[in-house]
Amino acid sequence: MNLLRFITCGSVDDGKSTLIGRLLYDSRAVSPDVLEAIERQSRNTPGGGIDLSLLTDGLRSEREQGITIDVAYKYFSTPRRKFIIADAPGHVQYTRNMVTGASNADCALILVDARHGVIEQTRRHSAIACLLGIPHIVLCINKMDMVDYSVKVFDRIVADYRSFAQQLNFKDLVCIPLSALAGDNVVYSHSSDDSKSSDAYRGRNMPWYAGPTLLQHLESVEVSADRNLKDPRFQVQYVIRPKSDQLHDYRGYAGQIQSGIYRKGDRVTVFPSGLSSSITAIEVHQQEVEEAFAPQPAVLHLADDLDISRGATIVRSDDLPTVSQDVEAMLCITDSTPLRVGARFLLQHNSATVKAIVKDVYYKLDINTLEKIPQPHNLAINDLAHVRLRTSEPLAFDPYAENRKTGAFILIHENTCQTVAAGMIKNIEPDYVI
Repeated sequence: MNLLRFITCGSVDDGKSTLIGRLLYDSRAVSPDVLEAIERQSRNTPGGGIDLSLLTDGLRSEREQGITIDVAYKYFSTPRRKFIIADAPGHVQYTRNMVTGASNADCALILVDARHGVIEQTRRHSAIACLLGIPHIVLCINKMDMVDYSVKVFDRIVADYRSFAQQLNFKDLVCIPLSALAGDNVVYSHSSDDSKSSDAYRGRNMPWYAGPTLLQHLESVEVSADRNLKDPRFQVQYVIRPKSDQLHDYRGYAGQIQSGIYRKGDRVTVFPSGLSSSITAIEVHQQEVEEAFAPQPAVLHLADDLDISRGATIVRSDDLPTVSQDVEAMLCITDSTPLRVGARFLLQHNSATVKAIVKDVYYKLDINTLEKIPQPHNLAINDLAHVRLRTSEPLAFDPYAENRKTGAFILIHENTCQTVAAGMIKNIEPDYVI
């Protein structure tokens, strides 16, 4: 499936929700009944036009305040691609929501108000996008209509942002000037041009800009190369044992292939036990196949009856992950419960859940300057920090920078079951390698 997941992020009132509304509206992805409802709710807005932000700001409290609090998800498609959009909140106190929305994103749209340029929340969201390993970044310089579509303003903001982004080492950064309110360079190059001809992308408001519109760029972002097809990783979600007369000896291990490719006959190792076997059959959509690859759901059959349960990791024996009870990670704190050395939680690593204790907090990251603040006393909500955890049993994982699927986890409060933090595993030395 040609699918792109992207997130919009930036400061309050940069126009994130309006931008998504414009994408949906101009690409004709809004149903007539929804459009009628939005028009009805927009009657009291200044100017009397359609308030496109209402297409994503669904909570009553958000509409009353004119801000986005929760992460709103929208789906639309064009003839070239399908899209899943996450509209992240801009307020500092909702930074944790942005982490949630960005965890599976292929691309991040960093919005900047052309009147204000690069500000604190721009840097904050950019740093989080870097930590989360989002491979494609689009700097959307919005509200160009409010600075008379000035190329000098655009060039100044691009230079400021690129100077800051050098510290983050983004591998793919594109800068686009646009006006979400007027529609310039979102789907078409200017709001009055609905044609599909090649001239539709030759803007009259910004003739100095020769690049693609936002939708054109999103349709062309190449995400297949971002998938890790090198390291075969499969975590068991369910053990299938029908025990029926027809399938008396059937034993299949069901789950989603997180990365890599599995083939019939592959020699595999199962963690945390460390026992080995070989793949005798692979099923995809109830059909036996010779091979399966990420991100397909699959059922693996092994030659030996091993003790395998939910959360076990099956990897190819010639490409082993790190196996350790010590986990070093960057954490984003998502709960008001203070996190300090000695605190105990449940660590959920995909379908595996183990107990964990915070052994050390090395530093807290200052998002504005990217400065490392050593040995903080405790961590509060929205803080980003480098910590060391000790788990009750070994985990099989890869560094997040190499494999986003097997390098991520969450911490859960043992009593309240609240998610306390989202984690991204850093490189460490393993306890042992089989």
